[in-house]
Amino acid sequence: MTLQGGFVRLWKVVFCWVLLLACYASITSAAKPKMPGHTHLNSIRIDGDISLGGLFPVHARGNDGKACGELKKEKGIHRLEAMLFALDRINNDNELLPNITLGARILDTCSRDTHALEQSLTFVQALIEKDSTDVKCLSGGPPIITKPERVVGVIGASASSVSIMVANILR
Repeated sequence: MTLQGGFVRLWKVVFCWVLLLACYASITSAAKPKMPGHTHLNSIRIDGDISLGGLFPVHARGNDGKACGELKKEKGIHRLEAMLFALDRINNDNELLPNITLGARILDTCSRDTHALEQSLTFVQALIEKDSTDVKCLSGGPPIITKPERVVGVIGASASSVSIMVANILR
């Protein structure tokens, strides 16, 4: 490996970590429970003209009644980073999709097929729910219920069996 190749690889890793930290900061501020039973603490939302869904096993299966366990670096974080990196490269290339920004709603499957199915219902909910502009707050502020994004496609899940189940729901 050349010195320049090593530098480029290091730059990519640093860039991905900075991007992940920025996403984490937005998650922790935006992922506060909006309504009982409607929390998505293990998700990333990036606004765009067109949104892609993502289902990745960022965490291992949880123990003692918890849905999620420890972080999975190889099969979880790396795949998440790859999607974020691809979105960033596409959005920064003015010739690829001129005047269009790709967004994303990425959800954690916690390495469980049942949790992946539950998370994929978030994508279905966006198709059947009314527009949040119908909701008005007494104070005149924006509604406390965030409108789910409509996604045009979903990247993931990690296992074929889970992908088939999710595809059947999203059909």
